[in-house]
Amino acid sequence: MKADIRDRPTIDHEDVIALNFIRASPSHVFRRYYRQGLRSHIMEILNPSAVRIEQAGTFIDGIKQFPRAKPHRMLRIFRSRLRTLEQALNEIKRVKLVERYLAPEFMATSVECIVSYQHADDRDLILCGFQEYVDGEIVDPWSILKASELLPSLYDACIDKQAEPMPSKDRWLATARCQGARLVDKLKRMVLESGHIPDLAGAGNLILTANGTIRLVDINNITRVYFDDTIVLDEKGYPVGDKSIEALSLIESNILGRNIDQREKVYARFLDPIRRRQVEAMEKAFWESQRPDNS
Repeated sequence: MKADIRDRPTIDHEDVIALNFIRASPSHVFRRYYRQGLRSHIMEILNPSAVRIEQAGTFIDGIKQFPRAKPHRMLRIFRSRLRTLEQALNEIKRVKLVERYLAPEFMATSVECIVSYQHADDRDLILCGFQEYVDGEIVDPWSILKASELLPSLYDACIDKQAEPMPSKDRWLATARCQGARLVDKLKRMVLESGHIPDLAGAGNLILTANGTIRLVDINNITRVYFDDTIVLDEKGYPVGDKSIEALSLIESNILGRNIDQREKVYARFLDPIRRRQVEAMEKAFWESQRPDNS
């Protein structure tokens, strides 16, 4: 008997259709997404005809090509053990909190589902999400490139993949900076009004689309932040709240080219040098704990 799906490092199409809450003969193909989170399995939901073209190829302008099938939507299956219905509903409330500030323009919208998962001789509640697929380039807040280099490089990457014409680079860059500024302002408002921030620190959590909008795709890791000496760790022991505030400051400075005012309330406590050294020690301990010899 296969292990609990929440404990398995990877899953495939056959594993998904074997789940008691998924139709045994689905109309779509499930394929493991190249990015997998610590908190969830992420599967592409693909049209079978697109998969066949990807595998067999098709002639485009007289040249046989193998265009990769693009997902119809994304399926997220969360690893967290949900002990009660209330706990599951609280997880959904956190997603709704992000929606209140970022939807629909600046996030990948999702339909969240609580299902009964049959495994071995037991049943548990499990949280799944059917999420919009966002095509584009990863925005890395930790990139060493400055705004004068990073955004133009992302434009070049986008234009290489687009079948449809894109606006001129100058117009696109102006749009990207304007949209980025709106996103930063919305995130600051979320922090100040709700005391929460989504995970901006993880690799691949932010995608820059061909129209110049940065969108959040990891919408389920939302952290409480406190404007005192409290440093919140997630269930894995990572200081995700402080690192997300730091990532926000890097987006503002390195991507938008703004000067950071470290006296601003959203930054003042979190960017304090003494606190940052504490956070760095916690982050180092987290990565040490993830080493295979510590498992």
